[in-house]
Amino acid sequence: MHLKQEHIGQINKHAEEDYPHECCGIVFGRLGEDQSKVVSELLPISNSREEQARHNRFLITSEDIMRSELYARKHKLDVLGFYHSHPDHPARPSAFDLEHAWPTYSYLIVAVAGGRAGELTSWELNSDRSAFHSETINRED
Repeated sequence: MHLKQEHIGQINKHAEEDYPHECCGIVFGRLGEDQSKVVSELLPISNSREEQARHNRFLITSEDIMRSELYARKHKLDVLGFYHSHPDHPARPSAFDLEHAWPTYSYLIVAVAGGRAGELTSWELNSDRSAFHSETINRED
């Protein structure tokens, strides 16, 4: 996963603004022939989960997914994955994340402790859907 510092800043800002709730968004870019993922833009999405569950759950509606796919097609981009925050929890996938993930997509997770963004990690679901494996984030200027 190739990610510019600018994109990391956008994810961190979104996570801090939505704290103590989880933030979420869509990651666009290009998928290389070698399956490398190069991020070109992010789309922050409003967390559609009901109010009382937003502190540890997020929901991107099917309408938002459809709009993002149309946007990607129009701009000749790929939907590479999704990002979300873990307020006051580590940047590791939860059991809930595992249940709702799709293979081939990247899942970026930022830990937010006391309103301050911290560690950012990236994960991809194994093809058998049994677990996630970590992806290296190559930070670029």
